[in-house]
Amino acid sequence: MKETTEATGVLLGGVKESSLKAPLYSSQPAAGFPAPGDDQVENILDINDLVVKNPASTFFVRVQGDSMEGAGIFNGDVLVIDRSKDPADGLIVVAAINGELVVKRLSIEDNKRLLISENEHYEPIVVGEDEECFIWGVVVGSVRQF
Repeated sequence: MKETTEATGVLLGGVKESSLKAPLYSSQPAAGFPAPGDDQVENILDINDLVVKNPASTFFVRVQGDSMEGAGIFNGDVLVIDRSKDPADGLIVVAAINGELVVKRLSIEDNKRLLISENEHYEPIVVGEDEECFIWGVVVGSVRQF
């Protein structure tokens, strides 16, 4: 079964046209047992500062598909991509293979490049010498709405 988890809606450039600043509370709500809360503001947080480390080389894509669910990347998520990071074995990347954008884990074995899904229902994409494959950047984060 061929499925690619497409990356759509590419926004190139690192232009920070606006920012959203909101208080970051020092409370850390427990995901397990309840913990006492407080209203102590730790800092003012700009969401761009949280997800964008290299503004000039960062762009965003919206994911379509389910092949990366094992890595916590779900259909509709917005990924933060950093083009300044070197694509290396084991990193999740956005790649253009034969003109199609995909989100996959990069695997380099014996000088072969594979693009691996994080869903057992999908086979790895073996990048042959005759195929065009360009790594657009490394996934460094994601944003999800509930």
